[in-house]
Amino acid sequence: MKNPSINKASIVVLPFRNISSNGEMDYFSDGITEEIIFGLSKIEQLKVISKTSSFFFKDHKGTLQEIAEHLNVSIVLEGSVRFAGDMIRITAQLIDVQDDSHLWSSAWNRKLENIFEIQNEISLLIADKLREQFGHMEIAERIAETPTQNLNAYDHFLKGKKLFNKWNPANVQEAIIQYEAALRLDANLIEAHVGLADGYSFLAVAGFAPREESWRKAILHLEKADAIDPDNASLNFMRANQALFTEADFAQSMLFIKRSIANKPSHSDAHRFISFLYSLRNEFKQAEVHIQYAKSIDPLNEETKFYEAYLLYREKKYTPVRNILEKLMANNPQNVPVLILLSYILLKTEDFQSLEKLLLDIPTGLIMPDERLGIECLSLALQGIDDEMHPKLQMLKSKANRDSSFQAHIYLFHYYCIKGKFDEAFQLVEKLFDNKSSIFFLAFTDPLAENIQNDSRYPSYWKRVYPSIAEKPIPKRSNTSSLDEDTAILFQERLSQFMKQEQPFLNPSLSLRSLAAQIDIHPNQLSWLLNERLGKNFNEFINHFRVEHFKSLVVAPKNSHISLIGLAYESGFNSKTAFNTTFKKLTGTTPGAYLKEQSS
Repeated sequence: MKNPSINKASIVVLPFRNISSNGEMDYFSDGITEEIIFGLSKIEQLKVISKTSSFFFKDHKGTLQEIAEHLNVSIVLEGSVRFAGDMIRITAQLIDVQDDSHLWSSAWNRKLENIFEIQNEISLLIADKLREQFGHMEIAERIAETPTQNLNAYDHFLKGKKLFNKWNPANVQEAIIQYEAALRLDANLIEAHVGLADGYSFLAVAGFAPREESWRKAILHLEKADAIDPDNASLNFMRANQALFTEADFAQSMLFIKRSIANKPSHSDAHRFISFLYSLRNEFKQAEVHIQYAKSIDPLNEETKFYEAYLLYREKKYTPVRNILEKLMANNPQNVPVLILLSYILLKTEDFQSLEKLLLDIPTGLIMPDERLGIECLSLALQGIDDEMHPKLQMLKSKANRDSSFQAHIYLFHYYCIKGKFDEAFQLVEKLFDNKSSIFFLAFTDPLAENIQNDSRYPSYWKRVYPSIAEKPIPKRSNTSSLDEDTAILFQERLSQFMKQEQPFLNPSLSLRSLAAQIDIHPNQLSWLLNERLGKNFNEFINHFRVEHFKSLVVAPKNSHISLIGLAYESGFNSKTAFNTTFKKLTGTTPGAYLKEQSS
């Protein structure tokens, strides 16, 4: 039974299974899946579930119907990969889970060196089938990328990517080795440069490598990537993070993240990050748009859930935030950002008993000592403990006197805001400006600092913290398939004549692309013409002619010896199920009842 809430033009590409004897090639079959996801996500009219939520169902944790309902999609693509020497066999099938019908399936036996061509071919075929079924889509001639001409470099890159995604220091170090090996074979493999920048910055921030040297290496690879393609989405996502967290430049961060989304509109990481930036500026409507988009294509990613919780916290919707955070903690009790945000919720709701228990349960070393100390001091302030000589407050002030202890600075700022000591708070703001404290962006508009927002000095400081950016508007992409009135009429007449004279619908293998070639127009233009001028998708348009042809055959006495399904096949249908379903949909009756009615 069809679920009307499910998005019609929507698909999840499940991880292609590696069915070869070499289980170590999983990283390659994962890479094929990712490239198909990326290729399809370029189609503006198609909702494509992102990699993280797709890979949640690796090895099929659930039926296809359950997966589709969980992700709110109507179509599932699944496939397999088999490696044998220098050959690769890929199978793929497209399933409409609402009808439990196979829309398309195919297999390829090719040399491994042609992997990028296969990925593009599969992506285009899928896109064509979806367009025929669901309506107009703009499809480029090539939608899958060719990241490198060197297959060995690509192999090292995929190994590095799989290692990096394990997010622990040892695997990140191994990933760096693979990325470097890839670049020795192809110095222009931009994603390997971005991977190295990501790897070195991870080691720097987490304290697993010398900070200055790691940041220097990260920046070096960002510069190399920029020289190759300054518009690259992954590069600009990294630059947005670097601008905010290492250069304390909010305006540049916003500029880079907008470039990332402009280059790759389906970049869920970028949508989460820009939602975060908007929430810092209290621009909640814009933040909501981006986090909802991230949820639509990456609903199972825990980062999506966390950023949604962070936005709700900024909007002071504390009860739903707590529910989300507690679910995230159940999955990962040592998720540091979740623990910190939950402690803020407990502070704002004055649930000091739960806060005390939470802090006791957090293992020593999991959060920074200044973070724990700061939360404890805010708890004292909110409970009305006004002793300025309290040992914990004295310790916080002492640590905030140093230039480098930014956690202490931030918590002291919040303390002053809670206590109404705005002169001291703004003095601390000036110090944080001088020291380029990046985490101050998080603190200034935090609900914990809401008391200071009524001070007359606050608006001018707000403009300094979150400056607006001078940017050129990103032009909207024109609809390349739309036709002017005269051309549309001309093409519509050409199509009508061709359908009557040549009867191409009798070919069960007819596709939108092949029909477009026969009447000499671009497939995108034919798609637009059918959907916008005639109000039908390709399958509806063709099946109308097939049904009408069947109706003319079934009443002819010379065909009385031929079965109904035989006449259906002669009319261009290729299966009994498709014929019966289509006939009932278009005529409101069954083929047998129609024949009986015509015979009476």
